[in-house]
Amino acid sequence: SRSNVVLNYTKYLADNQFVKTRAFVSAYDFLLYSNFTFFLNDSINGDQIRQKENRQIYGLDTELNYRINKNSDSDLLFKIGTGIRYDDVNDIELSNTLNRKTTLSHLALGQVDESNIFGHADATFVSGKWMLNAGIRADYFKFIYENQLSALYDLRYATKTAWSPKLNIQYTINKSIQLFAKSGKGFHSNDTRVVIDEQAQHVLPAAYGIDFGGVLKPNKNLIINAALWYLHLDQEFVYVGDGGIVEPSGRSRRQGLDFGVRYQPTHWMFIYSDLNLANPRSVDDAEGENYIPLAPTLTNTGGISFHSGQNISGGLRYRHVADRPANEDNSIVAQGYTVIDLNVNYTFKNIMLGLEINNLFNTEWNETQFATESRLKDEAAPVEEIHFTPGIPFFIKGKLTYLF
Repeated sequence: SRSNVVLNYTKYLADNQFVKTRAFVSAYDFLLYSNFTFFLNDSINGDQIRQKENRQIYGLDTELNYRINKNSDSDLLFKIGTGIRYDDVNDIELSNTLNRKTTLSHLALGQVDESNIFGHADATFVSGKWMLNAGIRADYFKFIYENQLSALYDLRYATKTAWSPKLNIQYTINKSIQLFAKSGKGFHSNDTRVVIDEQAQHVLPAAYGIDFGGVLKPNKNLIINAALWYLHLDQEFVYVGDGGIVEPSGRSRRQGLDFGVRYQPTHWMFIYSDLNLANPRSVDDAEGENYIPLAPTLTNTGGISFHSGQNISGGLRYRHVADRPANEDNSIVAQGYTVIDLNVNYTFKNIMLGLEINNLFNTEWNETQFATESRLKDEAAPVEEIHFTPGIPFFIKGKLTYLF
């Protein structure tokens, strides 16, 4: 379960100045029983595990916006802000269990306190057909972990600061064509328990990204956008849920193409589609053994939506994921899928009645899947294969909405 409370406040200091402030609190309880490997590790009781945590998140951030209008063709906008977030995680646990009742052993049990203090500055300058945006963000993290499995008091901590600059350029050729280049540096955050074990060597591995693309609007009813992109990670992480660890697996790079279309043939119909192509690879492994398990190589989403202008609205949506490698040498493949959903709504005054059909053609698909070793109770040796959670089958549901 999760509960969130968010408070937003905006204070206008002048016509060209205002301050935005946000405060939030989140309470989160997590409990999950699972068994990925059946009887691989324990041939008698099985490999059932319990993952559990109780988390409270507190945060406050504020940002000053200041705009300078130099003339009709030039505009300068400054943003500067700061904030803090604190995660208080109690009883974070990974245990071997039996029948969800008996605890056989604890693999991990402790308390996590994670603090993040950050500040950022951003400037956007617009002059004629050009737009230049530059910014920088600084993050300070403190990770604290109390290991409650230790016989002695065991409190460990690590700190790290990360600097994240960005630079974006945009050029508008005319009302129909716009070109852009975007670049930036970020970081890949990590599990506090792993940060402590790694002794701060890979606390916030850097991520570097760059995009080149454009937006084309041939007429008022059609918009086309495309971008070539590249992403480099100094460290790729693989989460091993039943082991309670996050394994570092070296550097990685991803490059690809994003392509999107928005088309409105009539005043009551809207057609859209987004295609994403990617070539993800590990940098430090040999060719043929450098696939990144489960990293998407082709995804496509889109659909048709309509609104009669009277009382009827709805749409047809699809999502497609192509086959992709499930292990490092691509000898095991995670099967792709195409799923189509349909919805129709009827509105009368303040009441909207809706009908939704999930998986219209009852496609068999895997919502979650991964390659791992497992063993059944009567098997002599483990087998490495795809393990999966089935996706939602054909399903109809109704919806009643009151509009105000």
